[in-house]
Amino acid sequence: MNQLFEKLDELYGEIVDIRRYLHEYPELSFEEVETAKYIALFHEKLGHEVRTNVGGNGVLAYLKGGKPGPTIALRADFDALPIQEQTDVPYKSKNEGVMHACGHDGHTASLLGLAKALNSIQADIEGTIVFLHQHAEELPPGGANAMIEDGCLEDVDVIFGTHLQAQMPLGEIGYRSGPLQAAPDRFDIKILGKGGHGASPHDTKDSIVIGGQLINNLQQILSRRIDPLESAVVSICSFEAKNPYNVIADTAEMVGTVRTFKEDIRNFIEEEIDRVIKGTCLVSGADYEYTYTRGYPTTVNHEEETKFVAALAPSVPGVENVRETEPIMGGEDFSYYLQHKKGTFFFTGAKSPEDSEAYPHHHPKFNIDERALLIAAKVLGAAALNYTKKDQPAVNAS
Repeated sequence: MNQLFEKLDELYGEIVDIRRYLHEYPELSFEEVETAKYIALFHEKLGHEVRTNVGGNGVLAYLKGGKPGPTIALRADFDALPIQEQTDVPYKSKNEGVMHACGHDGHTASLLGLAKALNSIQADIEGTIVFLHQHAEELPPGGANAMIEDGCLEDVDVIFGTHLQAQMPLGEIGYRSGPLQAAPDRFDIKILGKGGHGASPHDTKDSIVIGGQLINNLQQILSRRIDPLESAVVSICSFEAKNPYNVIADTAEMVGTVRTFKEDIRNFIEEEIDRVIKGTCLVSGADYEYTYTRGYPTTVNHEEETKFVAALAPSVPGVENVRETEPIMGGEDFSYYLQHKKGTFFFTGAKSPEDSEAYPHHHPKFNIDERALLIAAKVLGAAALNYTKKDQPAVNAS
């Protein structure tokens, strides 16, 4: 394994260059044509077997080791977000209104660097490594399901993935068995009232007032209808009712998100939102339209594979702390892979020790400490090379 680590150290500059190139030329979910070509060409130059257009823009590359063993998939996503970048880095996005604001450029760079490093020790590898480059993680229905339907997990025994965390300290690895990330759903509400002159509110069914009442009423789902020991989120993230200053709007539209870990709570909130909207509109004699769109399922890590990564991570150069992390409400379509194959998804800290605070994911000033790229590659590589070993060390989490 030391040979792999040394090779990755040699490749660190190239890994950073790859990340910066991808950062300059981001592409939105389901539009990642050039990024997919870049990834495929990289693997082809290494002599890997490559499949393109997997479930859309997905790319698969295969490295067959010199010894028999399991088939291990390592996944990295590569889509960007519709955000105008506000950083001042020299490799700032050149695509207007599009930015890698979640670290997917780093995920891809780490996996490509790891692929090159593993290629150099191919004869010593037990089994086959599948480099699973996934498109469209950011936008439901996502790319994972389509890639699974197109055979990306065929013959795969286990799958590992990581996410760079901008607000987790550099050198830290966060793991968790069981539920790690929530199911992220969307809802759309349209209040159908009756507009009119602002001077005559009594002749209207004011969609804005009804919408305001609805926002407050929806919060009672969490405060009075959900067991306080359970976790759930209901957030209104957009409220629009545009009109001249003296005209009461006849319609108001709201968009929001629900985050849950348990399917029964997810089902309950979907139905309860409808009941609350109906009751709120009934009081004012208004009507409504309501759509609930399910996103990814809860990301649930497998216990054995999670303990395996937690146990090996402390021995990886650059890793200073390994801890069991709390679940987060962010969604991740890695969840689909874990419904089909055993595996685990872990976090890699990417906050620079020189920064007192870091901008969160999906922020126009988002950035990472690029040293985390090397740590992510090393932990994933260690997992791939050590998975065949029967005797696993005890978990060492601090």
